Order: sequence, then structure tokens, then C-alpha cells
Amino acid sequence: MTEVKVNNFKACCDQFERAADKLGLDEKLSQSLMMPDRELAVEVPLTKDDGTLEVFRGYRIQHNNARGPFKGGIRYHQDVDLDEVRALASLMTWKTALVDIPYGGGKGGITVDPRSLSQRELERLSRTFFRRIGPVIGINKDIPAPDVNTNSQIMAWFMDEYSQHHGHSPAIVTGKPIDLGGSLGREAATGRGVFITIRETAKEFEMDLSESTAIIQGFGNVGSFAASFLHESGCKVVAVSDVTGGLYDPQGLDIPALREYARANRVIEGFARGKSVSNDELLNTGCDFLVPAALGGVIHKMNAGGLNCKFVIEAANGPTTPPADEILFEKKIVVMPDILTNAGGVTVSYFEWVQNLQQFRWEEDLVNEKLEHKMTTAYHEVNSLRKDKNVSFRTAAFMVAIDRVARTVKLRGF
Repeated sequence: MTEVKVNNFKACCDQFERAADKLGLDEKLSQSLMMPDRELAVEVPLTKDDGTLEVFRGYRIQHNNARGPFKGGIRYHQDVDLDEVRALASLMTWKTALVDIPYGGGKGGITVDPRSLSQRELERLSRTFFRRIGPVIGINKDIPAPDVNTNSQIMAWFMDEYSQHHGHSPAIVTGKPIDLGGSLGREAATGRGVFITIRETAKEFEMDLSESTAIIQGFGNVGSFAASFLHESGCKVVAVSDVTGGLYDPQGLDIPALREYARANRVIEGFARGKSVSNDELLNTGCDFLVPAALGGVIHKMNAGGLNCKFVIEAANGPTTPPADEILFEKKIVVMPDILTNAGGVTVSYFEWVQNLQQFRWEEDLVNEKLEHKMTTAYHEVNSLRKDKNVSFRTAAFMVAIDRVARTVKLRGF
């Protein structure tokens, strides 16, 4: 399948403008809300283990902080660029507003393939990057978190680097190890939120989840947890994939065994059960719920026509391009937008930040209970507006979020 180059920020702006028009938003305010508040690009030098010097490009984009501090992950990937990070920062603004938590949107990243680095090199790179973006980071200013190819260990290095200059500061990042102030339930939060969205969608469209099928494209943290929750509910996960390819079993894969295998081997390739399929074949395989849980732009105008599902559940950020959205609409495939579907992660990141500020840890049941409330409330607000205005789930989600941010901006007198 031919790769399609996507202008990520333009796609995000197209979605924004469609919703803003439906809201009747003032044009000047609309233009102001679309553009980021600040864009920081930094050089990140790294002395490698062999003594050679390599310089990487890093970014931190702060989109809007009208409703609270900037919030968003940091990703390490060879395809990270300004356009992608700008789009992801924008999506975070709308995501945090949609689930009604007091944050704005931010995002960061380094253009690097972390698989090419040793653990010591990864630590040095991370600490240098955090020092370089340090002037715009703060507990009540901008709070980073993990994203693609970053994890709790990298957040621990970030926290330590900041704390060396500002004193013990666990609230400076979220997604930390539990021993350093991380929240119980955070690791599974995004996948749990994806499952809650699927469950509520099944209810809305009068489907029995225990008699449904799902396909997970991307078996990392989000995809693997979503698969586990679906498996526990009785839903058959008939196919999954990662960077090495896919596995398909029409009777349903053994998700607990596959998760153990992937945890031990870091890939699903070589797992004993399931027919080997390519990622392109996986997207075209019949199912009820197709869950893209890897990178953006995987469903585009060249492959959207071949999708054979009833619902696309966007667990990744920006997995469906605007032209693909139109094709799926014509095919009557319902798309659950990323700013709703994967909001569980930032929601529990907010809970972690609150616990750090309170210096009091919540029990995991309480975290999950509060996550359940936030996700279901947001789902039903979006669904109600969708029906009332006769728009798509995506447009309704943006309308709810944009309205909240616009009202806040007006109240503040910007």
C-alpha cells in the first residue's frame, strides 16, 4: 500500500473549522484558537557511548492554556516533526476540554529512533532535552507525560532533572513510576478509556459486546490494555498487529497469553497461535470494532474504501485523515474520534497531578471510578449533541470542546 503523506496540523484545523462553523464561532476568535501560543524548537546534542557526537532536533509546542496549564506527552520517533507535534498539541487542547479537566494542550518530541540508542544514551538524551525545554516547563505551567516510545522511566529522569534545580517536584510530570509519585491505574488508563468508549458505543447501537469482534492495530501499551479489557468482556479480539506484522484467528486470540509473550519478547512475531497477516490485510479484515492504536494517518484515502468494520475506534492520535473520514461516512462506518476515545490517559494524568499536589495517594478503585465517570459523561455529552445537531461523533466532540475553550477565553477577556 502506498504511503500517504499527511499534513497533520492542516487535518486538525479542518476538523476544528468544521465544528467552529457549526457553533457559529466568531471568525477572529476561531483563528486565534486554532494557532499555538508558543512553539519551541531545540537542538539536543548527545555524546554517544563510543565518544562520537550526534545532534537531534526536539520540540515543545504549547497550544492553549486558557483553561489551565499546558499538558501533553513527549514522543521519541524518527518521524517526529514540527507539523506533527503542532497537531498533537492542538488535539490535547480539545481533548482536555472535552473531558472537562483544567488543562490546556501541549506536546513535545525528539526526532530519533530510540531503538538505536543504549539505555545510557537514552538517559543522557532525555536529561539534555528536558534541560533545553526547561524554561517553558513548570508544575503550574506545562506538565509533560509519556507518549510514543517514552515511558515511566523517562518520566523519572525528567522529574529528577527538574528536581535537582527546583527541589523535590513529583508534579512536574505524570506517568511516573508508582514509587516516585505515579498514580495507581495510570498505566492502563488509556486502554481502559478506549474500552469504556467501545462499551458505551455498543450500548448506543444495541450490540451485545460478548457477541462482537474487534481488531487492534498496534499492540503497545494502549492496544494491549484495550485488548485485555475487551477479552475480559467476552468480545473476541480476532486480530492484532505491531511493527512486525499481524496475527489473525477468527475464533479469537488468547490475549492474556499474547500479552505475556509480547512483554517477554517486545514483539508479537513468533507467537504460537494465529495466522500471520500484514498490517494492510489486518485493516481490511471483517470485524465490528477496528481499533487503530499505533500512529497517525494509518487510515487514509488509499485504504479507507477497503475497511470492513462497523466502527473505527481511534485509540491513536489522528489515525484517520479527513479524506478517509469522508469515505468512511459514505460507507456508513461510524468513527469514534481520538479526542474522546483515548482521553483516559490524560484524565488519569490529571488525577496523578492532583495527588502529587495534595501529597496523598488515591486507591486504584477510586482512580478507576473517577475515570469511568469522566469518560461516560463525555461520551453522552458528545452523543447527545450529535443527535441534536445531526453531525458526526467527531464534529460533536470538537463542538463540545471548542465551546468550553471559547467561553473561557471570553470570560478571561483575551
